[in-house]
Amino acid sequence: MGAPASSSSDFQSPLLRKARWHPVEFVVWAVAFALPLITPSHSLLVNEIAIVALFAMSLDLILGYTGIVSLGHAAFFGFGAYAAALFAKLVMPDPTVGLLFAIVLSALLGLVASVTILRGSDLTRLMVTLGTALLLLELANKLDWLTGGADGLQGVVMGPVLGLFEFDLYGRTAAWYSLAVMLVLFLVMRRLVHSPFGATLKAIRDNRLRAMAIGIPVVSRLAVIYTVAAGVAGAAGALLAQTTGFASLDVLAFDRSADVLLMLVIGGVGWLYGGVAGAIVFKLLQTWLSSVTPQYWMFWIGLILVLLVLVGRDRLLKPWTWFGAGKKGGAA
Repeated sequence: MGAPASSSSDFQSPLLRKARWHPVEFVVWAVAFALPLITPSHSLLVNEIAIVALFAMSLDLILGYTGIVSLGHAAFFGFGAYAAALFAKLVMPDPTVGLLFAIVLSALLGLVASVTILRGSDLTRLMVTLGTALLLLELANKLDWLTGGADGLQGVVMGPVLGLFEFDLYGRTAAWYSLAVMLVLFLVMRRLVHSPFGATLKAIRDNRLRAMAIGIPVVSRLAVIYTVAAGVAGAAGALLAQTTGFASLDVLAFDRSADVLLMLVIGGVGWLYGGVAGAIVFKLLQTWLSSVTPQYWMFWIGLILVLLVLVGRDRLLKPWTWFGAGKKGGAA
C-alpha cells in the first residue's frame, strides 16, 4: 500500500515546487499595485495593461498549456464586456456583481463553443473560432436596440467598488480594481496549471493520441479548460466595459484576437507571466510608437515581431549573436 502513495507523492512534488512563489514575484506584484500612486498620470495605462494581460493569460490557458490555437478569443472578451455593461445599465451598477455575472455568462458561452474545438485539425479550429467571433460581432451589430450597434452601448454608469471606492477621472481606482481582479484570477489559473489537471493538459498538448491511450479523458479536459479560459476572457472584457463605461463592436473585432496572439508571441506561451510580459511590452510599444509615428506604428511593431521570430526572444537584445555558427533557430 505504501508504494502507490509514494508514487503519487513523487508525481505531485514537481508540481508543488513549480507552484511555490518566488520572492521576485512578490516584488513584481507590489510594484504593480504601487504604480497608480507612483505615477498617477499613467493610471489609465496601468489599467489597460492589467486588462489585456488578463486577456492574454486566458488565451495562454488554451494555447500554451493545451495547444489549441484560436483566432476568435475576442468572442468571449467582447461577450463579457457587453454582459457587464448591460447588467450595469439595466439591472444594477454594482461592479463586482456585474463582473461575476459576466464571468458566468462568458463561461457558459465557452462551454457551448467548446464543441467546436473537440474535433478537427488546427486549421479547422482556427476557422471555427474565428467564425464564432464574427457571428457574435454581426449579432451585436444587428441588435442595435440592445447593444447600440455601431454607435456602441452608451450611458453605462458604474457604482463604487464594494460600495466604498468611487471610480475617479485619473483612473487610480480603475487600475487597482483591475489589478486586484487580475491577481485573484491569476492565483486561480496558477493553481490550475500546476495541478495534476494541468499536467494532463500538457500531455494533451504534447500528444493527444498518447494522452487518450493512457486514459486521460481528453474531451472533458478540453471542454473544461476552454470554459475556464472563456470565463477569464469574459472577466477581462467586463473590466474594460466597467472601467471605461462603454462597450462597442471593437471589443469583438478580429484585431482583438490578433493583438492578444501577438502578446503571447512576445512574452512566450506555456507560462502565465508570458501573457503579462507580452501585454506590458506590446502596450508600451504601441503607446510610444503611436506618439512618435502615428501613421506607421503598426509597421514598426510588425518589424519587431519579425525580428523576434527570426532571432529568438532571448537573443533579440543581443545583436552580436544573430549571425555566425552559434545561431539557433526560432523563438522559444
